[in-house]
Amino acid sequence: MTSHTLPAANSRLCSSSIPWRQSPRNLRSHLFSSTISLIRRRGAASLNASADGAVQFPFKICEWKLAKPKASTSLSRSLAEGGGSDVFREPGFVEFITSERVKVVFMLALALALCNADRVVMSVAIVPISIARGWRQSFAGVVQSSFLWGYLISPIAGGALVDYYGGKVVMAWGVALWSTATFLTPWAAESSLLLLLAMRMLLGIAEGVALPCMNNMIARWFPQTERSRAVGLAMAGFQLGSAIGLTLSPILMSQGGIYGPFVIFGLSGYLWVVVWLAATSSTPDRSTQISSYELRYIQSGSSRPSLPKKQKTGNVVPPFRRLLSKLPTWSLIVANAMHSWGFFVILSWMPVYFKTIFCVDLRHAAWFSAVPWSMMALAGYFAGVLSDVMIQRGMSVTVTRKIMQTIGFMGPSLAIIGLTTAKSPFIASAWLTIAVGLKAFSHCGFLVNLQEIAPQYSGVLHGMSNTAGTLAAIVGTIGAGFFVELVGSFRGFLLLTAFLYFSAALFYNFFSTGERVDFDA
Repeated sequence: MTSHTLPAANSRLCSSSIPWRQSPRNLRSHLFSSTISLIRRRGAASLNASADGAVQFPFKICEWKLAKPKASTSLSRSLAEGGGSDVFREPGFVEFITSERVKVVFMLALALALCNADRVVMSVAIVPISIARGWRQSFAGVVQSSFLWGYLISPIAGGALVDYYGGKVVMAWGVALWSTATFLTPWAAESSLLLLLAMRMLLGIAEGVALPCMNNMIARWFPQTERSRAVGLAMAGFQLGSAIGLTLSPILMSQGGIYGPFVIFGLSGYLWVVVWLAATSSTPDRSTQISSYELRYIQSGSSRPSLPKKQKTGNVVPPFRRLLSKLPTWSLIVANAMHSWGFFVILSWMPVYFKTIFCVDLRHAAWFSAVPWSMMALAGYFAGVLSDVMIQRGMSVTVTRKIMQTIGFMGPSLAIIGLTTAKSPFIASAWLTIAVGLKAFSHCGFLVNLQEIAPQYSGVLHGMSNTAGTLAAIVGTIGAGFFVELVGSFRGFLLLTAFLYFSAALFYNFFSTGERVDFDA
C-alpha cells in the first residue's frame, strides 16, 4: 500500500479547519475533495511526488478553509451530486443540450430570430408598397435604410448599458420596444411617410442592443471552450429569422394584407419577453434552476467572473480613447463593417434581385433568397463546433479566429463572383447559398473575438463595431439602389462587394489577436 506523507513543515494541522470527528473513510474523502478545491483555486499544476511514491503537498494544510464552504461554489456540493471526477470532465452532447446554459442560448436564438424577422418583413413588403405609392428603386432603398438610421444610434450606448446592467434587462427592454415598433408599422404607414420612417427608426434603435446582449450573456454563461458553438446556436436563430421572415411574409400578406406579418411578429415579441423574464437569469450564479456541477463547470472555464449582486461596478462611460488606440479593435471594426455591408445588401436586395434579373414571382423570390439563410444557420453551428474542437486540441485562439474569419470572408468573395455569372435563378440561388453559408464562419472569427480581447468591454466593443457596420450597411443599402438606377445592373455592385470582402479579410488577418488586450496601458 502506498504511503502518503506530508512535509514536516506542514505536518501541523489546523484543528479549527478539519472536521476530525468523522470516520476515517469520510475524513479521507473530505481531505481529497478539499485538496482538489485548493489546487483549482491556486492554479497548481500538479502534486509533487517523492521517489518512494509518497505525495507531498507544497502548501500549508492550515491554509485550507474547509469548515464552512460556500453553498454555491463548494466542491463538496458537486461531489454529493455527481462525484468529484465530473468537475474536470467535458460534458457530453446530451448533458450540453439539456443544460441551463443552452436554455439561455435558445432564448437568445429566439430573440435574434424575431429581431431579423421583424426587420426583413419590409424587404418583402417594399415591392407592393412601392408599386402602390409609385416609389422609385432609389427611394425604396431610402425607406429600407431608415431602419439603419436608428440602428446607427443605439449600439454604442446599448453596449455600455449592457456592460453596466447586464444582458437580461437590456434585452427584455429591446425586444419589447422593437415589437412595439413592428406592431405599429401598419398604423404609421397608413398615417404618413414620416411616421413610417419614425417607426422603422425606432425598430433600429431597439434592435441595436440585441447582439451586444447576446455577447454579454454568452460571455457570462459559457466557458471559453464552448463559446463558439454558443454563438453559432444564437446566430443560427438570427439567420433562421431571415428565412422565416422571407418565407412567411408573402403567405401572411396573402391572407391578412400587406401589413399582416407586422402584426403577427410584433405580438410574438411580447410573448418572448414574458418567457425570458420568467425563465432566465443574468448570470449563472443567480439561477435557481442550475445544478451545482454546471455552475462550477461554467465558472472554472470562464475568463469573465460573475458580477456581484448589483452589477453597477464601474463607470458607465467606457474608455473610448484607449479602446480605439489598439489595432485589434480596428480589426473588429473593419470586420463588422464588411459583415454588415454584405449582410444588409443581400438581405434587402436579393428579393428584388431575383425579381429584376430573373423575373421570378415575389413569393418565389422570397423563397430563393430564404434558402441561403437556412444554410447559414446550419453552417454557423458547424463552424462553432469546429472552432471549439480546434481550440480544445491545442490550436491557439488567435490562429483559430483568423482561419474562421478567412473562410467567412474569402469564401463569400469568390461565391459572389460566381453569382454574377449565373444564367438561371437556380444556379444563382446555389451561389448565394454558398456565399451566405460560408459567411457564417466569420461568426467564429470577429464575433467571438469581441469577448476575448476585452471581456469587460465586450458590450461596448460590439456597439462600436456595430456602429461602423451600420454606417457601412447604410452606404451599401442606399448605394445599391442608386448604383442600379444609374448603371442599370446589379452585377457591378456585387463585384465591388466581393472586392471589399477580400480586402477586409486581409486586414483582419494582419491586425487581430485572440489574446486579451490590455486597454489600461
